[in-house]
Amino acid sequence: MKVREIMGAVAIAVRPEATFTEMVDAMRRFKVGALTVIDADDHPIGVVADDDLLLKETDSGARTASVFDSRKRRQEHRKAAGATARQIMTTPAITITKDATVRDAARLMHRHRIKQLPVIDAVTGRLTGTVHQSDLLKIFVRPVEEIEREVTKICERLAVDPETMVVGVEAGVLTLRGRIAFRSQIAPLVAAAREIDGVLDVENALTCRSDDLAPVPPFL
Repeated sequence: MKVREIMGAVAIAVRPEATFTEMVDAMRRFKVGALTVIDADDHPIGVVADDDLLLKETDSGARTASVFDSRKRRQEHRKAAGATARQIMTTPAITITKDATVRDAARLMHRHRIKQLPVIDAVTGRLTGTVHQSDLLKIFVRPVEEIEREVTKICERLAVDPETMVVGVEAGVLTLRGRIAFRSQIAPLVAAAREIDGVLDVENALTCRSDDLAPVPPFL
């Protein structure tokens, strides 16, 4: 599944000159937890999250910064003292394209501990939308029929007869039962099934008619 299939077509963005009050108003009006900061050509250059704005209240050490502060602490002091988007934003902006996979988007969010990603056009680099964590959850409520069709495509790719299998999906767990032709087909089939969007785990109950992985005894 691609980002374009789940993303929001509207992105809430501000210019670098946006004031603290304007950013707070935008977050409250549009009920978002972050704003993308864009330049004159609509290219994302940074992101301001609600946590960044809250530093105004929580960073009591903003006036007493020390040379012994960590890099992260110095950054928090800087943001707490900032008055515009340019001074407060985290840069560079972490972005993703519309043709990236949902799995890639989830990995980016997890790695950088963020709740949304600006979506850009792969050619122009301009902001075209936003993908939120809540959008990613849509893949876990995919219709069973869609997942079964993907299993069939995997079978065709691996030369496995889908008629020899029974596929079950419940609560995100994909169950594979049946007796397929060769033992060597089982591991690739299970591995590919784990990569299907919406599948949390795979329960493998497959057997085979021929064990083509059995060691051949040496000739005496």
